[in-house]
Amino acid sequence: MNRKNIEINPLLDTYRKYIEKIDAALNNELELYLESEFMEPLKYAVDGGKRIRPIILLLANECVGKIDEDTLSGACAIEFLHTESVIHDDIIDNETKRRQKDPFHIKFGYNTSVLTGDFVLGLILNISSRLNNPRITKDLATAAMLMSEGEAIEGLLEESEDVTFDDYVKVIEYKTATAFEMAAKLGAIIGNGSEEDIQSLAEYGKNIGIAYQIRDDLLDWKNEDKLFNLLIKKSSDPRDVFNKMDEMLKTFSHRAESSLRKIQESPAKNNLENLIKFTEFKA
Repeated sequence: MNRKNIEINPLLDTYRKYIEKIDAALNNELELYLESEFMEPLKYAVDGGKRIRPIILLLANECVGKIDEDTLSGACAIEFLHTESVIHDDIIDNETKRRQKDPFHIKFGYNTSVLTGDFVLGLILNISSRLNNPRITKDLATAAMLMSEGEAIEGLLEESEDVTFDDYVKVIEYKTATAFEMAAKLGAIIGNGSEEDIQSLAEYGKNIGIAYQIRDDLLDWKNEDKLFNLLIKKSSDPRDVFNKMDEMLKTFSHRAESSLRKIQESPAKNNLENLIKFTEFKA
């Protein structure tokens, strides 16, 4: 096994079979657009990444049913939603590195970046039409809107520099956790889970998504563009901020674990529980 790949994606060792299914499904989806001007940019955009959101979708689906073509299509929709948000987010944040390579806007330019993001939304709509479930279409649309709201709120808070912990959690709940929540929820819906299972898995997704982003911000705390850093600047003692963040991380990780209690025992449930370990932070 290539150790470099595991460093880039620490989930590869444990969740390899799911990642391989997701990558194959993404390749099949992209092959539908071989004649498109966006083919090369799209391949670049989806290359790399941990695939944690579609992994959650597949596992949630397995908790209540069995992975099929619809499950894999849903996984592609979720990964494309994340891809679109990354392209636009990197432009807004003026990122200079993403997944150990040039971010999309540096590789292809701003015009192609904006247009590719728009094209990806079209891909998601196409997948949604094939799934032929109004609830899924509505949930994907809601997710896209909430993620955009989160980005907008973050921008306003950065301008004002008046940020509270509640503001911070709201931003990451909208901007990051929404896709995690929808991944788990759609997996359960496609798997024909009960309403109780759907809501429990959605709650798991939201909480692990918040914990995941808090951990990411703690690891990247030196990045002054992070909203987290405004909390540090406001504080008389930065250690108080780190302690509060660590406390919140443990709280949301515990909530994610608690959300799974009503889900029937299975290897898929165990794998969802194991994902929570990736939110642990060691300074």
